[in-house]
Amino acid sequence: MKVSIDQDLCVGCGLCVNTCADIFEMKDDKAVTKVKVVPPASEDCTKQSKDECPVEAIIIE
Repeated sequence: MKVSIDQDLCVGCGLCVNTCADIFEMKDDKAVTKVKVVPPASEDCTKQSKDECPVEAIIIE
């Protein structure tokens, strides 16, 4: 699975970083992904981050 963040939508709340720090980090007050392809061990927390994002900025393919 691949993950990205729509920077136009991201409000920098940091929820995804708190939920899945292996995949997401904060940079310049916005969340960014550390990887393009999510390792299998991090798929559940990545999906949880997407579901909990208040502005639906996380994109999973």
